Amino acid sequence: MRLLVTIWLSFSIWHAGAAVAVERSVSDIVADKPETPSATAPAVTSFPGELTVEGLISLSNGNFCIQMGSFTRRDYAESLSAKLAEMAGLSVDVIAENGLFKVFINSSLRGSAPCLYIPVSFPVTSVSKRRKEDNHMPDGNSVTVAAVTQTDSVPQQKEEKVHRADTIIIEPDQQEQDSMHDGSHSRAFKNMFFLRGDSPWLTKYNYFGKSVALVNALIITIVFSVASMIILLVVILLNRTRMEKEAKLRQYLMEQYQSLIIDYLFGDAGYEIFKPIASDFYRRQVLVDQMIDVSVNLKGDTGVKLTKLYRDLDLDKDSVHRARSRQWHLKIKGFRELAFMNIKEANDEMYKAINSKNEILRMEAQIALVRLSDKEPFEFLSHLVRPFSLWEQITLHDLIIQHDIPVPDFSRWLSSPNPTVVMFALRMIREFKQKQAEPELRKALLHRDARVSQLAVQVAGDLDMRATLETMKRMYKFQEYNNCLEIVRAMGKMPDESMMGFLKLVLDKEDDVQLQIEAVKAIENMGEEGVKALVKIMKSEYKNYNIIVRHVLDRRIY
Repeated sequence: MRLLVTIWLSFSIWHAGAAVAVERSVSDIVADKPETPSATAPAVTSFPGELTVEGLISLSNGNFCIQMGSFTRRDYAESLSAKLAEMAGLSVDVIAENGLFKVFINSSLRGSAPCLYIPVSFPVTSVSKRRKEDNHMPDGNSVTVAAVTQTDSVPQQKEEKVHRADTIIIEPDQQEQDSMHDGSHSRAFKNMFFLRGDSPWLTKYNYFGKSVALVNALIITIVFSVASMIILLVVILLNRTRMEKEAKLRQYLMEQYQSLIIDYLFGDAGYEIFKPIASDFYRRQVLVDQMIDVSVNLKGDTGVKLTKLYRDLDLDKDSVHRARSRQWHLKIKGFRELAFMNIKEANDEMYKAINSKNEILRMEAQIALVRLSDKEPFEFLSHLVRPFSLWEQITLHDLIIQHDIPVPDFSRWLSSPNPTVVMFALRMIREFKQKQAEPELRKALLHRDARVSQLAVQVAGDLDMRATLETMKRMYKFQEYNNCLEIVRAMGKMPDESMMGFLKLVLDKEDDVQLQIEAVKAIENMGEEGVKALVKIMKSEYKNYNIIVRHVLDRRIY
């Protein structure tokens, strides 16, 4: 339907454009004036050969009705009428008949005398392009009436059929004809996209006696829009009905399959009852989803029994096939199914996916590898190149808690080239209080990435790793502001009198108030010795010290 409408619309546009282009070219040529008009009229031959102006005047004195042309536009007919009247001095009339504008001499004799049809030819000489653009009218003596054809009482119907088009026949040379043809087509093509000039969209057609512009395009647009809306509405309704039926069927099948699975796991039912179900593609998918839901709460022998049923029905092959698919959403579904059913045939595909550009696929592959790896659940961290997002880190932490996954020694990943992996290892060291990682964490304090170094200082302070104090003291002057602030806070978390001098130096040399406040807090945390030192500082002559110390020692604030 759409193809037919498109073809029909294209043909209409081409036809309208071609007609307008021809009419424009004819009008332009009629209006053109040659640079050098012909000196004399062409030779007069015997009738019905070539006829001159004098012959036409002589013929008009006879008892004949002479039709000089038939046009679809009135302005063309009036132009020819004016030319003939000026050349021959005859009375020329324009009569509208059957949708055409006809040029007659002796129009009063129409219907009572024979009617002659004489096509008119205006010879055109070769002129320069500059003179053609002047649009001068030719002289009267240079225009001849030629090719006179006698038609005794030509039937009106046949005449209209044969001479529908404009009857002014132009006979230029071949080169000029080609240039005019190319120019008209060029103008028609340019005006195709604009509502001006000889645009085919502005061509007027006769509808029930009224001329309406753009009516064809509007009718086609309306019909096409209505048809599209109807088709779209029908498709939406059918699709909605199908989805509702599918949802009801799925809910019914899930309830039935859940009962069958429970009977198989805790009753005497055999796996043969599942064979008819597994033979149907749609029901097979519903069965897989229901087995995955049941496996979440199963452990031990019942979980092994369910996995055996999964393999006996060859459902594992479908999951492996999905895991190796090129479509990422099918891969995710396959990874989940294999992880829940403890099937490890596609672990190699999961290792490839941990560095995928797709963040969702990457996270699903990581979760699946943690569930399927017995000895080294977090081995994938050694192969991870892509950034390990905070959301992925939180997800893996929840997975460890929910499924009682053995916690590895995360200090082995503190030397990873991936900074995000190092940060995850530091968070897990703090979460599971792995203080034995202190030697490796001391190296992480000097990490090139400022984020890693700052997190390492926080972890050292939270786990009270006092062996890192000297390292923090040495690295202080080379760190950015946030890291310096975190170092002073870490010293306050693990107070050591050996750091008293360093903290006083921070209070004395730093101009930042927040650093000075944190240094005073760290000194206060050292106990009685720290308070004495602060009282002594408060009595000094430095007024800004007094304000900061009083602020820290005021118990009403903290």
